[in-house]
Amino acid sequence: MPNLTAYRKNALKNILWVGFLVGSLDGLAALLLNYNVGPAPIFKFIASGAFGQDAFKGGAEMVVAGIVFHYLIAWLFATAFYMLYPFSLSILKNKYVVANVYGGITWLVMNMIVVPLSKIGPHKFEAFAVIKALLVLIICVGLPIALIADKKLHADR
Repeated sequence: MPNLTAYRKNALKNILWVGFLVGSLDGLAALLLNYNVGPAPIFKFIASGAFGQDAFKGGAEMVVAGIVFHYLIAWLFATAFYMLYPFSLSILKNKYVVANVYGGITWLVMNMIVVPLSKIGPHKFEAFAVIKALLVLIICVGLPIALIADKKLHADR
């Protein structure tokens, strides 16, 4: 039986570490999948959402800004998904289905709302890149949040 009181009581602590975990996993995946360009351009690209093309002309401050934005976004998704998990599970009935939905929602929000409205702007989609990004977000964001939220939701009193 779910323990909603304990789940909500420890939510802030759990969200902080889950957000750090998914931000780290997603960042690591970005670094591994783009190993040929190195880490600085990846985080400068993220910073370019706020600073535009000037981010690529900057130095370490833009890399740090990109890292901060990356983790901020991860914590926002972790907060939303963690808090919605009991509701999501009641509808979808399976934590792995929830994980897939969370990964898909993350991709949709980032690629259909956040990036187009940022200084990066709209971009073209290639099928292979979309599939790869979806898999990364399911594995690195949706799955950890769903598994940890499920464990916390069903923890013994």
